[in-house]
Amino acid sequence: MPLPAGAVITIEPGIYIPAENLGVRIEDDILVTPRGYELLSSGAPRTTADIESAMREREPARRQAGR
Repeated sequence: MPLPAGAVITIEPGIYIPAENLGVRIEDDILVTPRGYELLSSGAPRTTADIESAMREREPARRQAGR
């Protein structure tokens, strides 16, 4: 069954390694358009380096909030 234009779905591939207490999931938000789709999360970090950089940028804000 086709999804109607205007519908938004998420695709969330992940990997979980219980022995290392580690889990990572990358969420993509997809908007269905009349001619296909638009990736709404295209600006999200994808590589390990980009994700680690984004986490470092958030760290000062977390400290200021007392976390």
